Amino acid sequence: MPMFVDVAFPISSYKVFSYRVPGAFSKSIAVGSRVKAPLGKRTAQGIVVCIRKKTEFKGRIKEISGLVDDKPILNEALWRLITWVSEYYLVPLGKAATAVLPTRLSTEYSPHSNKTVMLVESPDMTLVGKRATAQKEVLRFLSQKKIPILISELNSVLKNPYQVCKKLHELGLVVLGEKSILPSTTGFLHEPIHKDIKFNEDQKDVINKLTSSINAENFSPYLLHGVTGSGKTEIYIEAARKVLKKGKSAIILLPEISLTPQIAGRFKAAFGDTVTLWHSKLGQSERAWIWKQICAGDFKVVVGARSAVFMPLKNIGLIVMDEEQESSFKQESPDPRYHSREVALMRGKIDKSVVLLSSATPSLDSYYNQVKGKIDLLHLPKRFGGAKYPLVHVVDMNEESEEAGNPRYIFSSLLQEKIQERLDNNEQVILLQNRRGHSPVVRCMDCGYLEVCPHCAVTLTYHKRGNTLQCHQCGFVQSPPPSQCQNCSGDRIHLSGIGTQRVEDLVENTFPSAVIKRLDIDSAKSARVISTTLTKFSKGEIDILLGTQMIAKGLDFENATLVGIINADAGLYLPDFRAGERVFQLIYQASGRAGRRQKQGEVVIQTYDKDNPVIHAASKLDLKKYYNVLLNERKSLNYPPFSWIAKVEFAGKIKQNVESVSQTVSTSLPDPFKGLEILGPSYCYRERIRDNWRMQIVFKSNKDKDVSGTRLHTFLRKGLKIDDLKQTQKGVRITIDINPVSLL
Repeated sequence: MPMFVDVAFPISSYKVFSYRVPGAFSKSIAVGSRVKAPLGKRTAQGIVVCIRKKTEFKGRIKEISGLVDDKPILNEALWRLITWVSEYYLVPLGKAATAVLPTRLSTEYSPHSNKTVMLVESPDMTLVGKRATAQKEVLRFLSQKKIPILISELNSVLKNPYQVCKKLHELGLVVLGEKSILPSTTGFLHEPIHKDIKFNEDQKDVINKLTSSINAENFSPYLLHGVTGSGKTEIYIEAARKVLKKGKSAIILLPEISLTPQIAGRFKAAFGDTVTLWHSKLGQSERAWIWKQICAGDFKVVVGARSAVFMPLKNIGLIVMDEEQESSFKQESPDPRYHSREVALMRGKIDKSVVLLSSATPSLDSYYNQVKGKIDLLHLPKRFGGAKYPLVHVVDMNEESEEAGNPRYIFSSLLQEKIQERLDNNEQVILLQNRRGHSPVVRCMDCGYLEVCPHCAVTLTYHKRGNTLQCHQCGFVQSPPPSQCQNCSGDRIHLSGIGTQRVEDLVENTFPSAVIKRLDIDSAKSARVISTTLTKFSKGEIDILLGTQMIAKGLDFENATLVGIINADAGLYLPDFRAGERVFQLIYQASGRAGRRQKQGEVVIQTYDKDNPVIHAASKLDLKKYYNVLLNERKSLNYPPFSWIAKVEFAGKIKQNVESVSQTVSTSLPDPFKGLEILGPSYCYRERIRDNWRMQIVFKSNKDKDVSGTRLHTFLRKGLKIDDLKQTQKGVRITIDINPVSLL
């Protein structure tokens, strides 16, 4: 009896393609199998989405040409998740599958193996010839070893040791073997970090509630709102321990790769070799091997970045999302443009597991959902171990402006004084400046001309290390920087603004005896550099740690008692409805790095807008008051969490085509339903990136009229004619982003 399959490919088409299954594959093929099949003039790799005995396609049906794997690599739960991602984020099924499957995943990968050698028990030394000095050297070396060693270790004893070992094996004096060399899945994993934990009453209450839900084996979403330093990581570990005892598995999602070493080290101490990492720094062989081991059930706990939510773990009992408010959990490009929080909740629903969204500064969406009773609240209101909240000082930098012209004005006199106090007391300092480079603006003082990226509508940043101008959007580099203005040929070129390199120079000059380390994208080119730096700071080998937001969240350093926020206003005035929320969260989180043990910490917040409500609320560490203000603002403007939003973006090299296509799409939309607001088409705030002009249409659907967001999805699917949408028209790329985290 003939068998047919529908195959989805990772292309922009929403269509699936039908193929005949050769008899040789009929028993081994299944939904979720990866296959090779002819697609146009080439052979492409796709995934089986449906199996049928008949097909309604009337044309000539081609046969699949082969199976990629000997068995399906997706279980039923993951396949349901892929289907949901496709439907919810309005992307083709084949594109949705690419979020789950690692690029060029090979299930045939096997670790390399190296030859080993070991001395037999009671070897007969008389078998060795009198002149066989090399053999005697090897035997003498092996006599000091109680376990097999790599033959390569004998390179220090003699040249070409394999031939000597082979001869000794023939004489029956040694045993040759092989040892698999596993990929370095923990290349930047801290050594196991052991802590003796005695839970306080708040933690016990949270653990009891989680245990009850874990035992019930039902989908249970929670928001764990714990102040900075309240011991949230201990909760994750205890919940995972309960889950593993029931024979289930756990996923721990982290927003920043810099957080992974510390938390992974804690999990490693608790669960040993059942823990693995999953992040963007893993190589191809490491990804393939980890995937294969997870499928085999060897790993029970995965700690990783946003894509770890798709790991093929079976029988998931717990999904933790640490710092759930972070925008890095959103996949901005390519499709599917998913948010790990939404996917985690859906996966928890499919697997009937506990989903724990956790933060000291939760997203306004999650905060609102717990207020409305959609998810349950767990609260840790006190710092762990009796640690006190830090003392917060707000410095008005306008009052320090008379020192402008002297580089010292970057530091207020108060911050400089506090840093010196910490150094004198052998305590540590964390300095946050959320802009990298030396100076974000290069300006001609004669005509006002700004050095702008030739490919993007953004200013170039001066980097002192390397003496270059760089674009932080597309990576364009100009070296060396111009000595004269390109507009008026004037030579009064001024460097404006403050980046981490400029702060580093000032710290080195002001505190020459201090050990200083900068941690940002420029200095931390690899995960190992991040891990090494954080380890040294943890051990007290670094006095002052300076960095961007990667050092502001989730990290726990016992001796760090001062946090200085160089410019708290950075990002505050961006034309995005989440700008204030992000700045508040960053200041609050950074402040939480100070004084996490018995020594009370201090925070110095420097600002040019002391009375701004965001700065004021953050300095008071008053989350509830500020979030209530935010909720009122969002409601009046019909922005999330009071509406569902979607963004359709148009990008292309030719400005007129971008305008034309966006206008054509806009005018072809049907009349909006009641409660739907359509904004645009209009140019994005960053109107040109990488030589592409950008316009957008924003859709806001009020939740009072569209409770589940279904009406917005239906409108977009029909109004944009999703199934027939050509995502490239006149050279203009059209992308759809459901629940974007930014409208910039």
